[in-house]
Amino acid sequence: MDIPSNVIEKLQSAKKIVFFSGAGISAESGIPTFRGKDGIWNKLSPEELANFNAFIKNPKLVWEWYNYRKSIVHQAKPNLGHLAIVEFENIFSEVIVITQNVDNLHRRAGSKKVYELHGNIERNFCIKCKKHYDGDLDFQEGVPNCSCGGLIRPDVVWFGEMLPAEQFRLSEKAAQSCDIFLIVGTSAVVYPAASLVYTAKSNGAFLVEVNIEETEVSTIVDVSLFGESGKILPKIVEQIKQIRINK
Repeated sequence: MDIPSNVIEKLQSAKKIVFFSGAGISAESGIPTFRGKDGIWNKLSPEELANFNAFIKNPKLVWEWYNYRKSIVHQAKPNLGHLAIVEFENIFSEVIVITQNVDNLHRRAGSKKVYELHGNIERNFCIKCKKHYDGDLDFQEGVPNCSCGGLIRPDVVWFGEMLPAEQFRLSEKAAQSCDIFLIVGTSAVVYPAASLVYTAKSNGAFLVEVNIEETEVSTIVDVSLFGESGKILPKIVEQIKQIRINK
């Protein structure tokens, strides 16, 4: 795929770039999406598992599901799409990643400024005293408890819960002030996260979609690039670098 000239032209003058990523970029690393035909949600019901009441009722079952998901995440590696986003940081003065993913792959790839709207599956916290427990937990004696006696849960946003306020505030600020807003691997249908696309649009950002097929936002973006991020983003990086070398 050739990258449209207007995308390259906009990037040449851009100072602040935001990547808004979703499950599609993680799928390229072998992490099943929730909504695809092979998605985890077709085998397990998240509405029954990914909520606070389910955790209180049966914490063992919920943790079994999350430990299964964590095992998939641990085996996955950042792909060429993640790595290309890191390369953008070497070219532009400010690059921010806003992600709906909980797999930590952007950080593992090397991205420095990442806002996690739905939490991070690598982190945990006590539901009683809010103490954080990062890294692996000990399940040998059942569901792990905090030193205060409270249950420890995954630090991810469950159904019915608010997004982390500070992460969303920072994400809104980034969407309001960026020159280019790249929507990568997300159908942008989950709110309130999806509202950031419209925030960026209303504040004059140039919107570029990188998805494998048309989405809800295809009609409002400036350019749609259909294909895998691991193929498209490295091409953009290559073209920008080449232009700078030839200057």
